[in-house]
Amino acid sequence: MPRSQNKVASKARRKKVLAMAKGSFGRRKNVLTVAKNSVEKGLTHAYDGRRLKKRDFRGLWIQRINAAARINGTSYSVLMSKLKKANIDLDRKALAEIAYSDAAAFAAIVNKVK
Repeated sequence: MPRSQNKVASKARRKKVLAMAKGSFGRRKNVLTVAKNSVEKGLTHAYDGRRLKKRDFRGLWIQRINAAARINGTSYSVLMSKLKKANIDLDRKALAEIAYSDAAAFAAIVNKVK
């Protein structure tokens, strides 16, 4: 009995890879083996990038909080320590947004924990 081949699924798989490689230069966009490697590497970088984005944003929030804290006469580490001791549960994202958009509210928070 001859081996059965699922041509429909094979073609769909190839089309999916080539569609993901669309916009690449040279053989990367139309030769399956080259495109497959390119797409795989791109997906790896995309996965890593999603994790790096979280790290970068946390750093940005810390910089914004530190800058606003220094304007109000304290440092980032002292402010975060005092917030924790005062049981004020504001995460860095929310605190950075307050520091960025509403300086008076941030100053009130700093004065409350001093």
